[in-house]
Amino acid sequence: MAKPQISLKARALRYLSMREHSRVELGRKLARYAEEGDDVDALLDALESAKYLSGERFSESLVNRRQARFGNNRILAELQSHGLEQHEIEQVKEDLLASELARAIEVLHRKFPAAPTDRKEKMKQAAFLQQRGFSSRAIQAALRTPRDLLE
Repeated sequence: MAKPQISLKARALRYLSMREHSRVELGRKLARYAEEGDDVDALLDALESAKYLSGERFSESLVNRRQARFGNNRILAELQSHGLEQHEIEQVKEDLLASELARAIEVLHRKFPAAPTDRKEKMKQAAFLQQRGFSSRAIQAALRTPRDLLE
């Protein structure tokens, strides 16, 4: 017995029920299943007007998933890759700036419980934070923070 064909709207709602998606990401996923006469942009517009699809909710969701492990640069780059509006990214950037140092300290101390003993170890820890997208200001401050004060 053949599987029933799922409508484009039902597929979109199923994707959105699993997690928040950006307009670009959802459009890319739906385009694979669009048939002759299907208007993906019109469907996305309808989903946005019905408040099922929201760039603000998507950015909030992505930040909540990523902020415990990554720095501002990495999170903001990921938001840009999802095609969010510049004003939405600026709002997220303001919110993230306040917590970047605390997040850098938490990530560093979780991965490296012991303070660096030599220059090589210090560079290794700094490179780890840099790969995670933390700013150089946050990296330097996190490396200077004593490990025993946080316990």
